[in-house]
Amino acid sequence: MSRTSEEIFGVGIIGCGNISTTYLDLIPLFRGIEVRAVADIVPEAAKVRAREYGLEAQSIEDILENPRLDVIINLTIPEAHYSVTKSIISASKHAYSEKPLVLSIKEGLDLKALAEQKGVQVGCAPDTFLGGAHQQARHMVDGGEVGKITSGTCHVMSAGMESWHPNPDFFFRPGGGPILDLGPYYVSNLINLLGPVVRVTAFANAAKNERTIGSGPRAGEKVPVSTPTTIHAVLEFEGGALITLGASWDVVAHGHNPMELYGDKGTIFLPDPNFFGGELFVADSTSMKKPVAPWDHPLGVANQGEEGTKLTQANYRAAGLAEMMSAVGQGGKPRCSLEMALHSVEVLTGILKSAETGSAVLMKTSCARPEALGPQAARALLR
Repeated sequence: MSRTSEEIFGVGIIGCGNISTTYLDLIPLFRGIEVRAVADIVPEAAKVRAREYGLEAQSIEDILENPRLDVIINLTIPEAHYSVTKSIISASKHAYSEKPLVLSIKEGLDLKALAEQKGVQVGCAPDTFLGGAHQQARHMVDGGEVGKITSGTCHVMSAGMESWHPNPDFFFRPGGGPILDLGPYYVSNLINLLGPVVRVTAFANAAKNERTIGSGPRAGEKVPVSTPTTIHAVLEFEGGALITLGASWDVVAHGHNPMELYGDKGTIFLPDPNFFGGELFVADSTSMKKPVAPWDHPLGVANQGEEGTKLTQANYRAAGLAEMMSAVGQGGKPRCSLEMALHSVEVLTGILKSAETGSAVLMKTSCARPEALGPQAARALLR
């Protein structure tokens, strides 16, 4: 399916939970895509979102058959990602999934084969690595500003989700946990910066057997924990870099930077890859740490903030969807590709497997580094 730049791709959404409002609010920032219908396994949830945003609420069956839709976004819980994305592809529509794409390599390879058979594209969040700060770091790495990257660290640690999320159950079941829930942001950005992973090793545990919901109508209710909530891993990249990844929901406070890359000529300090923007710092061989002047990248410009305050956060979720559909229209390769998502899933599940077995896990999949998204290319995605 190829279209001119003036034509609009119709977008549907399956899954009308909390994350759906983010996509519904931000998709209008981008050219070439327009949300036209929503659906949910709970019909009333779809009706609520449809009323809020002036859209059509449909059943799952009807949205898959809707001829006005070219691509459907899968915003269901992780356990349902495979089956829902498969139904989207089977309907001969492009699919874009929230992370993780699937929970096993077998499922991912099945989706890949089906997508090739149907002639459709499959993309997957996270797309935050397309943000201004991370693309500027990519530019610095590619330009050799700190030399060859030999190692690094990543840390994503907090006390957990149950204090604020009204229904946190799935976070603490297989398919959730900090590695599969937050790890995709870090691994995707590392692939963007360094390329594919060849081997992982890890250790894991869980500090609690149950969590107490802290807000909403279920406040005080206990949620069982059946997946690791603290994981420490080492990732070996094809280029030789060794990156330590610490992910935990058992940490009250810490002082680690979200991401640091160590080159043989200096260090890059990156902001949280869960976000599009943030401050970059660099240290040269003198060990002097200094801020990097942000470049003119539109996906790093603050566009959100607390009510009544100045804009402080850059949030462009749906950039990956817009870029994928732009690639579809031009016959190109999307940056948030199925191959990259599948490799990320193998890295993440490999970490959990290594922690379970006590052995290093070799990767069977690989992927190319996604093409860099410079300021001009990013600007072309926006209205």
